[in-house]
Amino acid sequence: MKLICRPHGTSLPTPSRCDLPVLMYGRCESGRAISCGAAVAEQIRRKGYVLPQRAWDLLSLALAVTAADTAIGRGLSPDGWTRQLDLDIGVHDPDFWNSQKELIGSILQFLTTDIWKVQFVQASYEPKPPKHVALCEEKSVMLLSGGLDSLVGALDLVAAGIKPVAVSQTVKGDGEKQLVFASSIGGGLTHLQLNHNVKAPKGAERSQRARSFIFLTYGVLAATALPNYQDSPQLPMYVCENGLIAINPPLTDTRIGSLSTRTTHPTYLSKFQKLLDNAKLFVSIRNPYEFKTKGEMLSECGDQDYLINAAHVSTSCGRFARHGMKHCGRCVPCLIRRAAFQRWEVADRTQYLFADLSKSDKDHAQFDDVRALSMAVSRAKNEGVDAVLGASLLSDAIDDPEPYRGVVERGLAEVRHLLEGYRVR
Repeated sequence: MKLICRPHGTSLPTPSRCDLPVLMYGRCESGRAISCGAAVAEQIRRKGYVLPQRAWDLLSLALAVTAADTAIGRGLSPDGWTRQLDLDIGVHDPDFWNSQKELIGSILQFLTTDIWKVQFVQASYEPKPPKHVALCEEKSVMLLSGGLDSLVGALDLVAAGIKPVAVSQTVKGDGEKQLVFASSIGGGLTHLQLNHNVKAPKGAERSQRARSFIFLTYGVLAATALPNYQDSPQLPMYVCENGLIAINPPLTDTRIGSLSTRTTHPTYLSKFQKLLDNAKLFVSIRNPYEFKTKGEMLSECGDQDYLINAAHVSTSCGRFARHGMKHCGRCVPCLIRRAAFQRWEVADRTQYLFADLSKSDKDHAQFDDVRALSMAVSRAKNEGVDAVLGASLLSDAIDDPEPYRGVVERGLAEVRHLLEGYRVR
């Protein structure tokens, strides 16, 4: 099936067995087409942001990708996971974007393990001019998710004398946290909070492996709107994630491909950076913590007082919404979080649904993620970290694998200490 993605103000095809229309920057009253992006455009206008045309085109691409990732279920594919996604996207400069089709397909395939085909046609979005133009003094942006790593990142940047624009992707359960963190850190940060609001007629695919593509795009939008963007050869965009999660090795032989997420993997960020460079969107993606474990991030944070009071409020759980906005305590992100608190030697006040891993049942020590991490830490200890990494570091984007190998080894050691404390074997 092909998704025909067109901006508001242009014509959409009639839905058929072969074509599924996507209305970008508008709301579809009939419910027969996918709609997305109207709230993003409205919020950018309210903020007084003026964006270069290539940034709007990048947003159109990101909205189309998010619509496909949301609307097309993996269960329909032959292997129950890998989809073939065909996008026809209206942009201002189709010649340039068609010259990037191979790179874009490579980015998206690495991120989601789906097979992507993209085609661009002339159908430009013409945004309404803002009533006033924002005059921000900031010289950088950061992605503020409501998670623990981005919280540490914001605190460290402010402690270092850097006050970035905080950019958030609204996620159920995290929106209020994003507002609280942005309004209180450093006396308050300029905050851009966006929601793509994809509305699909037949529900949503839950895996959402492409979600970081639009999150990075939101950061680029904010960066290119800053007055200082014009004077900076490469305006910094901080994406804060610990090295173990960034590499996110598959842990066991059955966890391959996008079953382990790649939202901040250095290969993905390098490919996205190349797309920005080719588009002459002069934004530099930086992860200051790619060689730090989560425990090291907490222990070395530049504002310990704020972190001690707020860390338990942040979100790490991969199943947070499914468990009624509570941390499960047993998924991989939760286990890494719990291990980091232990390394930090600060009491973890997070409420975990499955807290006692000493219980040897399917809900605790025998849960799939707990067993997978237990197997991985044991294998790393006995055979070396390369036995766990597999092909995770085989990439042209990684010149020197040693620092990555080291952070994964230390991160798994933090988890090992947690599991040993519960006598998980």
